[in-house]
Amino acid sequence: MKKDSNGLSRRTFLKTSGLAITGTPAGRSAALGEAFKNETLQVWSCGGLAEAFIPANGRYKEISGTSIAYTGAFAAALGKSLLGSAQTEVFAPRVLELARKLKARGKMLYFKPLCFTRYVLVTPRGNPANIQRIEDLARPGVRVVLSPDASAPGGKASIIILKKAGVLEGAEKNAIVRGDCVQRVIPYLVNGKGDVAVAEARLTCLPEFRNKLDVIDIPEKFIPGPPVPFTIGVMKWAKNRDLAEDFVNFILLEQGQSFFERAGFIPAVSKTGERLIKKYGVTDA
Repeated sequence: MKKDSNGLSRRTFLKTSGLAITGTPAGRSAALGEAFKNETLQVWSCGGLAEAFIPANGRYKEISGTSIAYTGAFAAALGKSLLGSAQTEVFAPRVLELARKLKARGKMLYFKPLCFTRYVLVTPRGNPANIQRIEDLARPGVRVVLSPDASAPGGKASIIILKKAGVLEGAEKNAIVRGDCVQRVIPYLVNGKGDVAVAEARLTCLPEFRNKLDVIDIPEKFIPGPPVPFTIGVMKWAKNRDLAEDFVNFILLEQGQSFFERAGFIPAVSKTGERLIKKYGVTDA
């Protein structure tokens, strides 16, 4: 059976999504039956998920007839507005604590694991500086691209990773640029003006960078936990709760999760995703 690099397979998807291998429905999406045709659902998410949600939303509309009014923006700003007076029907935040806080205040009815981000070393295509591990960022002559002032968690997470790996001082000495946005400094690598950066794997899947970069894994022990999990939940303002739940089910089943995989995330419903759910305690409790 075909698997991806995270151990994802159709059998795993069906088993962990609540579907028997025989195809017997158990909590499946009803979208194929067009039960919500001509309705509109408001969906908000962390902006980093937009590359996955936009095509997923389009596919859901194709098979259900439902229009998705989508907003992808800085998670902290959306979370702050929702903790205030703002309203939406489905919310997919970054940082597990935000989902828990929204639920504790009665604003999110429930949430489920959606996907996980992956921090990696990114190099120009062909890896001309022969970067093999994170310790190489402190090697004399390596041109390191940093973005310490990027909005959280981009800048902060990369600095924590370098510090935990014991190479922050060396990497800072080797820095040829110190940007305020990870996405804006990636072109230094694409154009061969830099040798390596710490970034989320999802950035390498963006259209402007796809197939132009190489990726090297960073040991998980160096990765800070809070920015890794993403969740998705139904909010108390859902006008049609059945529709909101159907959309969430679609996103968490094989077809929906495939959009997140293609966008560079680790799907929650995958071998690695199952392990990370346990590791980070991504439960609605």
